Amino acid sequence: MPRKTPPPSHSTKATPLALSQLHIRLQFLEKEHQSLLKQIKRKRTELKNFVEQTRIFATEILHKASPSFQKMAELDHDIHALFDEIFTTRKFGKQTLKNIEAVYLNLQLTGIISLKPSHKHFNTELDELSDNPESDFSRETAEEGYEHWQTQESVESQSVARTEDKRKIRETFLRLAEIFHPDKVKDNETQRYYTEIMKSINQAYQEGDLARLLEIELLQQVGEVIDNNSEDDLTRKCRTLSQQNQILLTQYENLKRELPLAKNTPEGAMVSDSRKAAKKGIDSMAIMVETIDNQINVVSQIRDFVKDFREQKITIKEFLGGPPSLHSLDEEIMEDILEQMLSELMR
Repeated sequence: MPRKTPPPSHSTKATPLALSQLHIRLQFLEKEHQSLLKQIKRKRTELKNFVEQTRIFATEILHKASPSFQKMAELDHDIHALFDEIFTTRKFGKQTLKNIEAVYLNLQLTGIISLKPSHKHFNTELDELSDNPESDFSRETAEEGYEHWQTQESVESQSVARTEDKRKIRETFLRLAEIFHPDKVKDNETQRYYTEIMKSINQAYQEGDLARLLEIELLQQVGEVIDNNSEDDLTRKCRTLSQQNQILLTQYENLKRELPLAKNTPEGAMVSDSRKAAKKGIDSMAIMVETIDNQINVVSQIRDFVKDFREQKITIKEFLGGPPSLHSLDEEIMEDILEQMLSELMR
């Protein structure tokens, strides 16, 4: 592999004591450097493995619960269609209409059915709530909630923010790119080899991953060669390592923060909970599918209840009172169902 030749040294002759102190400092910095690279690699692997486990878990859930998700989507569509028919085909007094619109809106805001912010009855009732001085509700709150539901959480790699850090990363990238650009060689085999290396170099640079760039440099043995008897060379090397170590420390701290962030996403929490459950011999996957089926049962009852109202099988008073069968549900269980309903449906 190519190795840089050391530049001619123009330093003045250093005293043995000065060189000894520089050697000690260089040894300390190199030890710190290697330790940081190992810690970053370990933490990066840990994060990568957790993200992969999350992906596998989500894929398995989607596969097992796909029929249930489809059923939920159908129920959601049915309820919206039933309310459309009710608003279109039946005549109500002004206050009664407002009460029915409030029921429709509450079903959306509690997550039992999906939001339809473009629907005129959604906006009408939302305006009524927003204009009510005794209400804590606002249009902005609802719209923020809607945007929150529509936005998937994701865990992104944190790039190095400081200008000096970015400059050092760019310097390392350019140094490696200068050596491993495929156009620098003629034979096809070496071009292919350099192309693969450049892919890794480009990815590391785009992610602000100095550790990976330095790993490539070390692996390919293209680091700077210094004269151990040159005070200038030793001083420059110490300064470079010190700067790199500071950036690596920042990168390591960022990685340490990323794993908890990944675990705190809804998907990450499911994986963490699944691990804990597995240690106790509990099949969390089966419980989740059962929970979704319970949700389907609740929403099916609501769909049938709205359908009975459309067909005038129940009175307005009975409709506004809600499905009697749901009144017997434990309040805490009902709250959990409502909280999970939309997130499972929209995923």
